[in-house]
Amino acid sequence: MLRIPVAASALLLMMATGAQAYPMEFTASLSGANEVPAVVSAGTGNASVFYDPTAHTLQVNVTFSGLTGTTTASHIHCCTALPFQTILPNAPVATQTPTFPGFPLGVTSGVYNSVTFDLTNATSWNSSFITVHGGTTAQAEADFAAGLFGNKSYLNVHSSFAGGGEIRGVLVFVPEPLSLSLFGAGLVGVAALRRRRRQSA
Repeated sequence: MLRIPVAASALLLMMATGAQAYPMEFTASLSGANEVPAVVSAGTGNASVFYDPTAHTLQVNVTFSGLTGTTTASHIHCCTALPFQTILPNAPVATQTPTFPGFPLGVTSGVYNSVTFDLTNATSWNSSFITVHGGTTAQAEADFAAGLFGNKSYLNVHSSFAGGGEIRGVLVFVPEPLSLSLFGAGLVGVAALRRRRRQSA
């Protein structure tokens, strides 16, 4: 009885996905309260990550200030067991260790605008992340992308005050307006088809 609406919904959702321009943006608001366990820190920050599944690239941008300690590292962790949480359980480091190359170290505030990481290059990854995700960069990227879209990834900044991470934020996908409008059109279309079916029944 729901075959037509479900099919229409799937088609419109695929159209919305296809309309999404690359690269795709994920953002995070960083704070000590998001760490596990929580860290009492006045430090704050914001991150924007741009993932391009066609070019297989990743760009990371971070701003932070007010840290209690001085920076020692920053990277993206993936993939947690529980998705869709404001505060995610701890997960292994996915990106290059010990830190993003060129990330400002020994400071309490700063800005990081990364170069573009080539995800087909093993040096862009934590080697152990590749090992536990199929042993190839292709599978590591696939699992990492699934973690991004599944809200199972977070970016954090480590410091001398909190070696496990002083501020952290869950990376959340930022859909483009066109994708949102197509998704909305899909919902309207599904509702109309259901209404029409009820009236003809």
